[in-house]
Amino acid sequence: MPTLMVSISGIRGIIGDGLEPEVLVKYTSAYADFCGNGKIVVGRDARISGEMVRNIVNGTLSAKGNDVIDIGICPTPTVQYTVKTLKAAGGIAISASHNPNEWNALKLLNSTGQFMTPEENLELQKILLSGKNVYPRWDKIGKITYYDEGLKKHLHDVLNLKHIDVEAIRKRKFKVLADCVNGAGVYVIPQMLRDLGCEVIEMNCEKTGIFPRLPEPLPENLTATMKAVKDSGADLGVVVDPDVDRLVLITDQGEPFGEENTITQAVRFVLSKEKGNVAVNLSTTRAVDDVASQAGCKVFRSPVGEANVVKKMKEVNAVIGGEGSGGVIYPALHFGRDALVGVAITLQHLLEFQGSISDLKKALPRYFIAKRKIELGGKDPEDIIKILVDKYSDEKINTEDGLRIDFPDHWVHFRKSNTEPIIRCVTEAKSLEEAERYIDKYFGEIKSFF
Repeated sequence: MPTLMVSISGIRGIIGDGLEPEVLVKYTSAYADFCGNGKIVVGRDARISGEMVRNIVNGTLSAKGNDVIDIGICPTPTVQYTVKTLKAAGGIAISASHNPNEWNALKLLNSTGQFMTPEENLELQKILLSGKNVYPRWDKIGKITYYDEGLKKHLHDVLNLKHIDVEAIRKRKFKVLADCVNGAGVYVIPQMLRDLGCEVIEMNCEKTGIFPRLPEPLPENLTATMKAVKDSGADLGVVVDPDVDRLVLITDQGEPFGEENTITQAVRFVLSKEKGNVAVNLSTTRAVDDVASQAGCKVFRSPVGEANVVKKMKEVNAVIGGEGSGGVIYPALHFGRDALVGVAITLQHLLEFQGSISDLKKALPRYFIAKRKIELGGKDPEDIIKILVDKYSDEKINTEDGLRIDFPDHWVHFRKSNTEPIIRCVTEAKSLEEAERYIDKYFGEIKSFF
């Protein structure tokens, strides 16, 4: 059965098995109506189907009367930043993120360059359900302009961020291994590192668009990369996913720095320069709370998802935020997860820390996360979460996104899946054994309910 995943951020599916040309036209046409008249920025990641999808998207937008600014192969955050800087009506990032080669997606942005709010998404759904699909006459179609300055401007502005001392980083001459999984990162990450005076070892940096391994930057997919970092004597490894919104670091010892530590160290660095609020999602490590507390600052939590984190950041006027998957959001540049920003902050932090990245990892609060899916045997996830809310009502709980309970020695987050009858359970404690023990405990509790 063909698969098409529809979410607040857009549509995602397998090319030839759910994500066909007519589906792309339908959603792009509705999105054009949502944006109204105006320029729409289009950029794509490097995957093989990207050119085909881009042609359909550009043609549809033009047919709807919208002028298209095509910025080529680039990171998703570059599309976001270009929408913001050019004051466009919207933007489409063509990327299935960390999904394998056969997938692609349309990530739909609003006029601020951010993912749509729930309210904006409802507006788009109404347009889709209306079935109206009006195209203007031949003399009212939009122009398509190719704009190669988008990525150059994004990189330039990252390197000119406050708190980033490019000359000082250059003098340090870091040796960095970059693994871009042959994705959009190839077009900017090695160049950025060289601009920062680094000696760069390129791995999976071919412009083929074919991912040589599973593209999600999890430790189990990075064994060869970790070995290469250690064998080459690099100061660190920089790994990005295909659309360059997530940053994963590898230590000089060839070990994972930890995705949760990517955001923790970014928070620590920014709060050392400017005091302010922090916003992360409900499944992000407690280490963020610890470093914020040390700086005399507060952490606010949002439901999972970039759009939700951004909404919370704006509500509390956060100076830094993000997600534990390696997503750093620094509003001094723009409200979007951005691995380029993450790289710049990391190198500046390492420079000022005056130690190795292994030492920096040891200097961060140490926690361990365990994750598991709990099959519900046909039971309604909502009912199970209600029982848990009642059971733990005397504890420190948050019910904005499922249920998160904070205890002195650990926390647990239960979230229902929107696509299958399961509950996702995340626990964090001071050791992996403890985290696993707690997840076993909650697993047993849920099983006892039916």
